[in-house]
Amino acid sequence: MSLKRIDLLICCGSSCISAGALKIKEAFHRAIEDKGLTHEINIIETGCMGPCDYGPVLVIYPEGIFYKHVAIEDVEEIVSEHFIKGRPVTRLMLQDEEKTIRMQKEVPFYQKQIKVALENCGYINPESMDEYIATGGYEALGMALTTMDPQDAINIVKASGLRGRGGGGFPTHIKWQMVHDRQEKEKYIICNGDEGDPGAFMDRSLLEGDPHRVLEGMMIAAYSIGASQGFFYIRAEYPLAIKRIRQAIEQARSIGLMGQNIFGTDFCFEAEVRTGAGAFVCGEEMALIHSIEGERGNPTPKPPYPAVQGLWGKPTVVNNVETFANIPSIFVKGADWFANMGTETSKGTKVFALTGDVRNTGLVEVPMGITLRELIFEVGGGIINDRKFKAVQLGGPSGGCLTAEHLDVGVDYESLKARGAMMGSGGVIVMDERKCMVNVAKFFIEFCVEESCGKCSPCRIGLKQMHHIMERITSGNGREGDIDELLRLGESVRNLSLCGLGQTAPNPVLSTIRYFRDEYETHIRDKSCHANVCLDLMHFQIDKDRCIGCSLCSRKCPATCISGSREEKYTIHQVECIKCGNCFDVCPVKAIEKIPGVPEEVAAHKARKAAQKSDDLF
Repeated sequence: MSLKRIDLLICCGSSCISAGALKIKEAFHRAIEDKGLTHEINIIETGCMGPCDYGPVLVIYPEGIFYKHVAIEDVEEIVSEHFIKGRPVTRLMLQDEEKTIRMQKEVPFYQKQIKVALENCGYINPESMDEYIATGGYEALGMALTTMDPQDAINIVKASGLRGRGGGGFPTHIKWQMVHDRQEKEKYIICNGDEGDPGAFMDRSLLEGDPHRVLEGMMIAAYSIGASQGFFYIRAEYPLAIKRIRQAIEQARSIGLMGQNIFGTDFCFEAEVRTGAGAFVCGEEMALIHSIEGERGNPTPKPPYPAVQGLWGKPTVVNNVETFANIPSIFVKGADWFANMGTETSKGTKVFALTGDVRNTGLVEVPMGITLRELIFEVGGGIINDRKFKAVQLGGPSGGCLTAEHLDVGVDYESLKARGAMMGSGGVIVMDERKCMVNVAKFFIEFCVEESCGKCSPCRIGLKQMHHIMERITSGNGREGDIDELLRLGESVRNLSLCGLGQTAPNPVLSTIRYFRDEYETHIRDKSCHANVCLDLMHFQIDKDRCIGCSLCSRKCPATCISGSREEKYTIHQVECIKCGNCFDVCPVKAIEKIPGVPEEVAAHKARKAAQKSDDLF
């Protein structure tokens, strides 16, 4: 790659960019030019390196020095001390138990990780095809086209045990085989980049950080099934991913890796990008296909499956971004190499977006079968501020919540499904003891209500009714029988919905009832939220023994519902309180407390209003 003395790798994944990575890159260019070092230092803008919580992140080679939380004001010091004097800046390195961690490979965040799909992310310039080729890029494609027939290629994928990484875990080779066996001359291959889960950024990071790898995987798949046309379907909210995959296609075309007679063979292939408008349901295969066709992105009943009647009625394979990103390594390193990672039924590695109340948030790739404990407490570094772990949501809005009793469960398709969760596309949201699981379930069911296409009644009506019950419970109006009604509705929606969105949408409610039923009962029977998250089921109260009478709470209250004096101390009038939390935030002595439950005067006020409303009706 570079023949210069130093390679300065700057993480320009979306998280680091939002933290100022591009401005830091510009500052390095200026400082290096000012010092006359442009002939010695190569600045490389990479994709996501993974540890988003440490951003902006730098890695400097040849030593592999890892710097975290780099600011513009640190640039001059790094250039002067590290580049000129050869003295790395210790204060910007990771400190772990009074030990300074110098090298990237020594950072605990990376210790349990095995990079396959993410092999190049954070190490090469994603906009340079030369760098991709220098790391072995397109070797797998050349091998497949010149030494194998399509069936041989499918057999390699079958032997690897690769399953679709988009959520369902369907064996990849079966899709390929079904389309390969079809006699139609016209076939299509689609890369599903419509990543819509809250907190998920796996596909985006792959498309941004290593677009040629995804393109190469797609082309091998196209050769295997007999397709000459491919489509990347990427949501419009990912402009950098769209830019880079389009750039990769043009670069491949410029040297004959796209178009006619690739590698001197009969294989011809073209690819283009279609952008989605951000509809979550378009992650479903048939909805995605209809969107590419220019129709509304609605699912349709199966069968026929896309492998039989897909895009424009022709046999079609739809795989997600991560699935394609695994293909080049499988062909170069061998099916056995891949199959030896993971578990008996879940082979290889999985990319996760680790978020929530965990110290080390970011993009990780770990072997299938790793336990939740290892993922959260070793890779993730444990819970922020040493709080108690409460739950983890796996599989996005259609996934399920697991508890502390599941920390030693292996992360694989079957183990998660048996416990009411799912692998999904790879979102992992960690929650500490402060979370209300009823409120969490309500959030996800609300998301699914908003994203439902409305085509089938079970999803359109059932999810809306479930959300209505959740709203009632969290507002203090829950009734006996609501839990049973949620279970009944959830099972109906799961069993009768048309597509995967509806079939999995009840999971957050069903799993939280399964493992946190006591919280639902407390909300319904006691009208109380012990996590003090549901505003209608908690209130603020001033501890007069601690109140110093400073009047700050009263002055900051937008509802003017706090009265008192320095001598008498202050009181919150509960009926007028809008629970904005201003008083809680500004109190200098922490005299204001969050108390679970509904005050008697508020309950009486609500009862009077309800009675008045009833009288008005008659």
